[in-house]
Amino acid sequence: METTKQSIPIAKPFLAKEEFQLVQTALESGWISQGPLVAQFEEDICRITQAKHGIATTSCTTALHLAMLIHDIGAGDDVICPSFSFIATANGIAHAGATPQFCDISPETMNISPDECRNIIEGNYDANLKNKKTGNKLKAILIVHQIGIPADVDAFNQIAKDFGIIILEDSACSIGSVYKGMPVGSSGNTSAWSFHPRKVITTGEGGMITLNDKDRAERARRLRAHGASISAHLRHQSASTMYEEYDEIAYNYRMTDMQAAIGIKQLERLDWIVSRRNEIASHYNSVFDKTSGIKRIIPKDYVTTWNYQSYPIMLEAATRDERDEVISKLDKAGITTRRGIPPIHKEGAYNKTSGEGLVLPYTERLSETVVFLPIFPSMTEEEVAYVASEVKAVIS
Repeated sequence: METTKQSIPIAKPFLAKEEFQLVQTALESGWISQGPLVAQFEEDICRITQAKHGIATTSCTTALHLAMLIHDIGAGDDVICPSFSFIATANGIAHAGATPQFCDISPETMNISPDECRNIIEGNYDANLKNKKTGNKLKAILIVHQIGIPADVDAFNQIAKDFGIIILEDSACSIGSVYKGMPVGSSGNTSAWSFHPRKVITTGEGGMITLNDKDRAERARRLRAHGASISAHLRHQSASTMYEEYDEIAYNYRMTDMQAAIGIKQLERLDWIVSRRNEIASHYNSVFDKTSGIKRIIPKDYVTTWNYQSYPIMLEAATRDERDEVISKLDKAGITTRRGIPPIHKEGAYNKTSGEGLVLPYTERLSETVVFLPIFPSMTEEEVAYVASEVKAVIS
């Protein structure tokens, strides 16, 4: 195996001439803000996720914020969410004025644990779902399909039914993943999506809400556009003069047609992107399954398809310093990796509020022992083999 140093990034979006051509079309049309291509992108996402309504936004963070607002979640409310997630998960709750209550994960799935959620509700809330310490009302559980691995949606829907709360889904990483034969996002729960360059498809920056409730969808459309009762695109399409009204204070969370143009063409090759990521993961699996000291995620039976938005390995007996040494050695070999997801409850933004005194053993352990490896569709077979070989050599 050739050992000359390479330069392999952790991720790289796959962009082709079709994206550039449609962006040029958008520029030439004069619609460079939110317009017909955004509407098409929303329809395309709904077709793939089997949701009835899609509302494109500037990011998944703003999508999460709007998701809270359209479900009347705000000050005085609690939302349970995982700490093992990017901080935007909790920020989407906090932006609405609500309080995130952090829950541990299952180490086998890296996803929020249904059993731990149930324990939190039964232990920390009274019969009226009032927080025994703060008096806040529990309104929802925000589940995350971490790194594209579908969470057990049915288990959480049962919790929602048992306690009279709602389930929201942070689907930032999970486009193309399939749960029990159905695409993530098809559950009927309100979902928020990300199209950041680290995700499976990209629009540069961008996000979306998908849901089935028409009235909430209409409110989300107004809230993303300053509260305007009608969009600029609809006004321009109308044969008669139309004037918008503004009935509530809102936001500018609009995606542009230039971004949507990229997303439309990205979606056309989604199946190939997910397939290619699975091919790379299969090569990694074949090597790491025979490597002592490495443990990988083995999807549960309810996971029909994992899109492998990221590829994690767990260093079973490692300390945090040993994990960091592995990352350093791989970096010297030209392989870019990332540490395990930092626990939100340990971050300064939350460690004096929701996270104060909180211990989440699995979240904290995986944050110290997980390494994310390069995975992206344009990786060559030589690069995949090189990464696998170097990781094995460093660990062994």
